[in-house]
Amino acid sequence: MMKTTSYGEIKLFAGRSCPKLAQSIADYLGMALSDWDIFDFPNENIFVKLNESIRGQDVYIIGSHNSPVHRNIMEMLIACDAVHRDSAGRITVVMPYLAYSQSDKKDQPRVPITARLMADLIETAGAHRWITIDLHSDQIQGFYKIPGDQLTAFHIITQYICDTKDLSNTVVVTPDLGFAKKGRNYAQALNVPLAFVEKRRIGNDGAKEVLTVIGDVVGKDVIIVDDLVDTAGSMLQAVKQVKARGAQSVSLAFTHPVLSDPAYERLAHPDINEIITTDTIPIPADKKLDNMTILSVAQLLGEVIKRTHEGTSVGALFDE
Repeated sequence: MMKTTSYGEIKLFAGRSCPKLAQSIADYLGMALSDWDIFDFPNENIFVKLNESIRGQDVYIIGSHNSPVHRNIMEMLIACDAVHRDSAGRITVVMPYLAYSQSDKKDQPRVPITARLMADLIETAGAHRWITIDLHSDQIQGFYKIPGDQLTAFHIITQYICDTKDLSNTVVVTPDLGFAKKGRNYAQALNVPLAFVEKRRIGNDGAKEVLTVIGDVVGKDVIIVDDLVDTAGSMLQAVKQVKARGAQSVSLAFTHPVLSDPAYERLAHPDINEIITTDTIPIPADKKLDNMTILSVAQLLGEVIKRTHEGTSVGALFDE
């Protein structure tokens, strides 16, 4: 039983982006999702109406920023405003996948820092807290004036790998040097060596040229790790590079299956043995590949919601 705090009881609202995940979170907490209506007018404007009072309650709005990205972002912001205007005691946005996390700095002239804009929008809409999983860049946490929790699927993924794979001949590989630090965490947790695919960004269109693999992958079972996969171009390049250098098998492990076209076609490559990912973004049944393993983050998010509500440590979940 969860105790009632000064913010009242928990109220969970599920957006249209990840209804199955939201229901799994509610099931973990042993409660029902709260009732509201969300629909689009013919002019594509979004309408949100709460069908119960949430005055003084501890409200959690669950919604990922998967496709259609801008509809799902606006839906979350409008939902925040609706909840704020009904005098919620506290509003927490639970965003398993946060869009625009790759736009975190001015890396060329005359460009925005959209991740900062997202933080401003979420705060302006009335949110008091935020929860997300595996930001592309850790410094995004500093864009928010309100408190929040960046969680990670690292423990879920590494536990699955430890439970299902023989790691005696395994090496962890990162698809670029930008993920090297987090790749090192994977290698350390699995107690295996680490290698890198080195690549150089060329041209104004963001094209990349793979140069080499740093580390030994000859005859090894390779696990390529990353935080997200979008079009899968970098992942496919990494797969081809390690196979060309003698890798015995190749698996992929990443948190967010963004999977924009032509990702599914690329990930269907015969050299990929297994694709390990999570349900931060729902994968349609007709697009799920036979070698995909989808791990749920529902228990992680449910437990953090419970601890946030009760005012107990989230870091203790990870021995921090």
